[in-house]
Amino acid sequence: MGVAGHNDPLLGETTCGSLLQQLQVIWDEVGESDDDRDKMLLQLEQECLDVYRRKVDQASSSRALLLQQLANSKSELARLVSALGELSISGIPDKTTGTIKEQLAAISPTLEQLCRKKESRVKEFADVQHQIQTLHGEIAGNLQVGSHMETSHVNEDDLSVKKLNEFLSELQTLQKEKSNRLHKVLEFVNSVHDLCSVLGIDFVSTVTEVHPSLDDSGAQSKSISDETLSKLSKMVIGLQEEKERRFAKIRALASQLSDLWNLMDTPAEEQQPFHHVARNLSLTLDEVTVPGALALDVIEQAELEVERLDQLKASRMKDIAFKKQTELEDIYARAHIAKDCSAARDRIMSIIDSNSFEPSELLADMENQVLQAKEEALSRKDILERVDKWMSACEEESWLEDYSRDDSRYSATRGAHLNLKRAEKARLLVNKIPATVDTLIARTRAWEQEQGMPFTYDGVPLLAMLDEYKILRQEKEEEKQRMRNQKKINDQLAAEQEKLFGSKPSPARPQSSRKVSGARVNSGTANGTPRRLSALQSGGRSASRDGRKNTGRPAAPVNYVAIAKEDAASQVSSNHTGPSTP
Repeated sequence: MGVAGHNDPLLGETTCGSLLQQLQVIWDEVGESDDDRDKMLLQLEQECLDVYRRKVDQASSSRALLLQQLANSKSELARLVSALGELSISGIPDKTTGTIKEQLAAISPTLEQLCRKKESRVKEFADVQHQIQTLHGEIAGNLQVGSHMETSHVNEDDLSVKKLNEFLSELQTLQKEKSNRLHKVLEFVNSVHDLCSVLGIDFVSTVTEVHPSLDDSGAQSKSISDETLSKLSKMVIGLQEEKERRFAKIRALASQLSDLWNLMDTPAEEQQPFHHVARNLSLTLDEVTVPGALALDVIEQAELEVERLDQLKASRMKDIAFKKQTELEDIYARAHIAKDCSAARDRIMSIIDSNSFEPSELLADMENQVLQAKEEALSRKDILERVDKWMSACEEESWLEDYSRDDSRYSATRGAHLNLKRAEKARLLVNKIPATVDTLIARTRAWEQEQGMPFTYDGVPLLAMLDEYKILRQEKEEEKQRMRNQKKINDQLAAEQEKLFGSKPSPARPQSSRKVSGARVNSGTANGTPRRLSALQSGGRSASRDGRKNTGRPAAPVNYVAIAKEDAASQVSSNHTGPSTP
């Protein structure tokens, strides 16, 4: 007590010692007993202990709080490191020694840094997850275009960069799918727009039936759901089928218009208003892109025009029927098919004059005849081309014979070199005539076997013409051989006379011999002479169906084809039988 109550005069302050001294002075003055004094001192000592004990308890509680705070900080630090996936964090103290406050002071900056990083990472996760949910909703069609999804819950236990990259990868995949779907949607919308334009259908009202966001305003995002894509695909297919139906219909109308215009020689100014309809005949389905080209009003106008022309056709049926008959006769004439044209025209007149006349049936019958005539002409085309080559070769042969008999053919006159070139070409053609005739006979027989009827050329069986030609050619070759033999005999006689008399025969004698030879040629043809002579005098080819000569090629002086044709025709008319086959 004496130590505790020491009064330090240097401090100049009241201390426990100074107060105890004052208490001793008071006790001495009062006359307190030693027992009372001891009790009071014990009481004072107990009260001091109580004060120290309370302070110790408070300090102990404060230390426990600091330890708990340090433990919580370490636990939070470990949780943040685990959640953020941070393997190495700068600022974490390596030592666990020192006072509690020193340890707290060391860990607090790192903890604050990780908390800020956590908040930033949570925002990133929330934003990415929100975008993912929005895209899922747009693709599934559960989210209305322009609306927003609720903020998604973020799992704060895993905020690592790896997890964030997984979400970003999923987001990128969904964004790519959205881009592809949007591209498909825009392709479908463009297709619908083009088809609606061609068909004359309102685009906006049509495409908004699928989804209101698909109009061409572009003010809002387009729906990319599976349902939208499916509906757009079905709409495009339906519009394409409608386009095909209308295109087929308008092509049929265009064909009818074209036929009616050709039948009635409609002037160009009357055709002009429907030129856009007729041009569809030369287009394919994909080439029809003009707006309104397949609109319903265009088809209705074309139908009305066809109906009007049909009614006009009935009133002009006679001219139209004779025009068709003329077309039919031209086909037969080009194909060298002999037909009784006057009887056909009389039949048309009788049908038109009858009470049971039906224009559509008559035209259909004539169209069928024209079609059959074209098919028959097509089947004869190959043989007719070979016949033309054969006749041309025969004409060149006739010219070559005349040219060979010309004594002045080697004279230096104008154009002589041209005749020489023509003679060279003519010899080549003449040498090919036998092979041409044999091929033509084989082709003609094959045609007759296939068609089941004889092949006639302007009414004359072609095989009979070819057989007669071969006979004439053989006779001509035999005559040439006799001429050569006679020439050899004459040359031998002339040589013998020259040896006996020493002089050559007069130039007039070969002239008489040639005349005799020519007479022998004519006399050797027996019964065929009048026919062949008449053919030689007439010259050229047969007349056309209207009685005019065919001036397509100049007639040769001697035409063996004409001779064969005349002989074959007379032979068939006299025997009343089919073509003879060699």
